[in-house]
Amino acid sequence: MSYLDCDLEELRQKIVSREVSAREIVARALDAAEKLNETLNAFLAIDRRGAEARAAELDQSLGKLPATGPLFGIPIAIKDNICVHGLQTSCGSRILGDYHPPYDATAIERLRAAGAVIIGKTNCDEFAMGSSNENSAYGPVRNPWDIERVPGGSSGGSAAAVAARIVPIALGSDTGGSVRQPAALCGIIGLKPTYGRISRYGLVAFGSSLDQIGIFGLRARDVAKVLSVIAGRDPHDATTADVAVPDYAAQLVPDAKGVRLGVPRALFGEGLDPEVRRAVEGAIEAYRDLGAEIVEVELPHAKYSIACYYIIATAEASSNLARYDGVRYGFRAEEADELIEMYRRTRDQGFGAEVKRRIMLGTFVLSSGYYEAYYRKAQQVRTLIREDFHRAFARCDAIITPTSPTPAFLLGEKTDDPLKMYLSDVYTCIVNLAGIPGISVPCGLSSSGLPIGMQLVSRHWDESTLLRLAHAYELAHPLTARPPVAANW
Repeated sequence: MSYLDCDLEELRQKIVSREVSAREIVARALDAAEKLNETLNAFLAIDRRGAEARAAELDQSLGKLPATGPLFGIPIAIKDNICVHGLQTSCGSRILGDYHPPYDATAIERLRAAGAVIIGKTNCDEFAMGSSNENSAYGPVRNPWDIERVPGGSSGGSAAAVAARIVPIALGSDTGGSVRQPAALCGIIGLKPTYGRISRYGLVAFGSSLDQIGIFGLRARDVAKVLSVIAGRDPHDATTADVAVPDYAAQLVPDAKGVRLGVPRALFGEGLDPEVRRAVEGAIEAYRDLGAEIVEVELPHAKYSIACYYIIATAEASSNLARYDGVRYGFRAEEADELIEMYRRTRDQGFGAEVKRRIMLGTFVLSSGYYEAYYRKAQQVRTLIREDFHRAFARCDAIITPTSPTPAFLLGEKTDDPLKMYLSDVYTCIVNLAGIPGISVPCGLSSSGLPIGMQLVSRHWDESTLLRLAHAYELAHPLTARPPVAANW
């Protein structure tokens, strides 16, 4: 039996009852990470010493403490743009290099307090900018279902680590789909919560009004349990909301009775792979069988979402990345004789092509003479998109769309066409613009055996409905196939 056939609570109970030790579980995850990293390149750092010490400490605490945390002994992987004290945080970029933050992100503090064991930092597109994980300065991540294909991005390393059964849970970040899109391409669950639900303290900024830490898992129940641990108000992050955090796992039920599920048919048209369309339409019918009422909804401004997103996101990126100048931390070009030359050489040598492209785009749309025409107009469209969702949710409780327009594409297939690459986020970035929660759920395989994902979105703070729908679907239609590259511990 594989311990990853257990959900997190079952695995925790085995550790607490001493049926298996935390050290054994963590060692298996570490062994799998090291063995499969040669093939997948999913990890940028594996913390064997720290993880083994933490697991031993947890084992020694059994029987001495009145209670154990909800993630006691569970191995977890963390995207390399989330600060973990003592471990590198490179954001997949040369400009940060081997920067080691002197503090933990709030989400990491809460994971540790719940008993989780962090085994390493996962590869990602540089500064979370990408849809394929090919923009990392440390090479691309490969999809466990087909190592000649991308895992999606920018959180491709975390998605691949979960899909390959290295860890049951991983954290990523989602600015325009960077958790949900790789979750779809890797055949796992990926949740982006409401903006403000999880603290961004310790998450390296890309687009501050769009970024959110998200969760990857093999099951909706596991994602629900982790969300209950890391969500909630944080005094370190003024954008977090003082909204009660429920026990999400306790609210899961095996059906969709009483739920009104909205279908925006206009999003099922041009550009959508026929196999993806069939899989998502099949999921709609499955929800009808599970008791949901299917209703038609309109999102008339969705067609502007890509243009709107890539104006706002690049504008915010150009501001956030101005701090990387070679003075305070990270890489510094040594051959420069003057300060301005050092700035220029540092940024030229330290940033990759995609990051430079987005900085230039963002600087342009914020520049004098173009701010009103581009940035201000994009913010106005963003307001219209939010209003579209507000009207749609007057008719339904959740909305279903594809997550990605295609299954996983080949490495190198879109690298020469940035616009084609950007369209990979056509179904996901609209959710970040509106600030609402979204989840990707596996809903089938293509004729080539590649995973297909559907996206579910709901009102602000209503992650419970998304997790309930994901749980009900996976019980009725589990994705039983496993990727060819996977651990079995």
